[in-house]
Amino acid sequence: MAGVETRNINRDSLFLLADLTFEGHTETQRVKVRNLSTGGLMGESDLQIESGARLSVELRNIGKIDGTVAWVQGRRFGVAFEQEIDPKLARSHVGAKNGESDVPRFARAVLEQSPAEKWRTNIRPL
Repeated sequence: MAGVETRNINRDSLFLLADLTFEGHTETQRVKVRNLSTGGLMGESDLQIESGARLSVELRNIGKIDGTVAWVQGRRFGVAFEQEIDPKLARSHVGAKNGESDVPRFARAVLEQSPAEKWRTNIRPL
């Protein structure tokens, strides 16, 4: 997607952490992801990031995506992905399939009437 005008692509505003690995380096750097789209992300970090740098981004439920830093503005930067992704997967619970949660929804347990409620029901008007 590098070199393609992507400003009109829908973005998900969110906050999640991702790991960046710059080309030619082995160590990963943790960054904040502020928004995510099919074609890229906006990240935030105190790292010295240069426009044009090649890197890979590890996103939860998506995996490693290669990309290029498209712009840098202060602590924020944009990454254009080489391949499109489904950003909804990053919002899913870890281990979910097809963007759906495999975590059961628990209902609140039905409790017996509390002692205070029992006391109130036993009061007779004067």
